[in-house]
Amino acid sequence: MALNREKLRAHYSDFLRSDRILLTGHSHQAWPNVARLGLEKAYRDAANHVDDKWQRATEKADCVRAAVADYLNTASDEIALAQNSHELAVRFLSGLDLAGRTLVTTDGEFHSLRRQLIRLEEAGVNVKWVQTTPISTLVERLADACNDKTAALMVSTVLFKTAEMVTDLPQLMDYAVGKGIPLLLDAYHAYAAVPNQLGTLPSDNIFVTGGGYKYAQWGEACCWMRVPAECQLRPIYTGWFSDFAGLDGAQGTQVGYGSTPADRFAGSTYDPASHYRAVEVIDFFKQQGMTTVALRETSLQQTELIMKQLPNCEVLTPIDSSRGGFVSIRHPRASNLIQSLRDLGIFADSRADIIRFGPAPYTTDDEIIEAMTSFNRLLRTG
Repeated sequence: MALNREKLRAHYSDFLRSDRILLTGHSHQAWPNVARLGLEKAYRDAANHVDDKWQRATEKADCVRAAVADYLNTASDEIALAQNSHELAVRFLSGLDLAGRTLVTTDGEFHSLRRQLIRLEEAGVNVKWVQTTPISTLVERLADACNDKTAALMVSTVLFKTAEMVTDLPQLMDYAVGKGIPLLLDAYHAYAAVPNQLGTLPSDNIFVTGGGYKYAQWGEACCWMRVPAECQLRPIYTGWFSDFAGLDGAQGTQVGYGSTPADRFAGSTYDPASHYRAVEVIDFFKQQGMTTVALRETSLQQTELIMKQLPNCEVLTPIDSSRGGFVSIRHPRASNLIQSLRDLGIFADSRADIIRFGPAPYTTDDEIIEAMTSFNRLLRTG
């Protein structure tokens, strides 16, 4: 059942204003007002308990892990947390044997991973780039690109440029497990936007990363990675939280890791306020019935309405339901059009020649129609 967006809007009064329309839900959704309460609680715990705040902060982190584990249908101790997905991806890469081996990925990965892989390529690491188009054969072509020298596979579950959902991922997971190839799935544009399409996660080789900055409305510094239960990787990029329980023991000459799968990918000291904020939003979602299924139904209605308002545009996002939570079009003046929209108080974004419109649960149909009417007017006037 779709959400009552008009009713929800009252809970976002700190972010929503009559002089602007937010269509950047794929990038950064507004926080509900309760997020401020989380930040205030973080401050009070720090002031009242000083260094002893960490017990309470850990409880908040565990709540975040539980929410992610529930979505992925896996165990909480398999969820590593970090400030951003780049940190987790680099920690994953640092645990791989890259000597004489090849990383396989696509030409449609998010900027941090793409940039990092290009830099590794410059340093002599072999990277094989597989085109995302046509997406209907992407999984098959990724498998074909692998061999016994493949160090890892990396692919998004929803493409960040076009919102296309990568189908047949369970088959790719089966292939990776069968070949013993670590597979990193970037689910940032799926989490809290698309119901989990991965099924039961195998106990080895399958890693899933994502975050709460976008559709989950957690704000910054709330990223996560699922680490398979049987993982034996030893990341070179490792922080002292990775063996927190061993701090009081004798310090040997070999780096150790904690007892849980996630411990291997833990970092170091962080600002826990992000998790306090996230927990308040997680509770708010439960209270408002904002399940992934309800969010998905609302999103499909909104993105369909957006596409109907763009009859003369090159729409890159699938018309059928195999799409994520935004709509992309191609236009040679993408960045100029985005600036013109911003001048009108309409927030959207662009990547190269691609414009992205991302609604959120609080976005009304009237706002969508007003924004698309303004956009079409800009197209006509040049």
